[in-house]
Amino acid sequence: MIIESTLRPENALSRTTVNAGDHYIGTVKRGQTLRILDLEGNQAADTLFFSADDTSERYSAMDTVREQGAVYLTAGTTLMSSEGRAMLTISADTCGRHDTLGGACASESNTVRYDLEKRHMHSCRDNWMQAIANHPEFGLTKRDITHNINFFMNVPVTADGGLTFEDGISAPGKYVEMVAEMDVIVLVSNCPQLNNPCNGYNPTPIELLVWDS
Repeated sequence: MIIESTLRPENALSRTTVNAGDHYIGTVKRGQTLRILDLEGNQAADTLFFSADDTSERYSAMDTVREQGAVYLTAGTTLMSSEGRAMLTISADTCGRHDTLGGACASESNTVRYDLEKRHMHSCRDNWMQAIANHPEFGLTKRDITHNINFFMNVPVTADGGLTFEDGISAPGKYVEMVAEMDVIVLVSNCPQLNNPCNGYNPTPIELLVWDS
């Protein structure tokens, strides 16, 4: 569902550009609004959310899909935690739908899906591991890397229940916006994948904006 935001970028509390293939980690307070902006289009933003008060509570794809009765995320979706609590609510979305089933690229999946020679290629899991190693103050470890959301990524479900990775449905300037229902840690990998069309085989920057309530 397409809903445009009424928030103006010049009024944002913070604006952070995440370069192609790079990562971001930060905290969004309850009541604040987070926007993920696809600057050049056809880029995937692999994202994890954790409760800032207790990082063992994190975004749950299973609870979110069950509660909303749909496999794609869009405006109106409430992102649920592993404890069955609301973490964030998508308040605006100009892309239309976002994947929560396809998972994130890793050296292992690159090897299995593509080729042994692809194992060394940088991945979203590498990005997350770098972020938590560089920022121990968030208290995250590799055991915390679980379900993620692939914002802007197009992963159709086939008739027999399989998944395919297709060209993105985003475009330059498309965004998704979420209101935090609790204090959350946001961990983003601006996907470096070059082997499938989720980034149009050309990773590009994204921007993160935060507004106060």
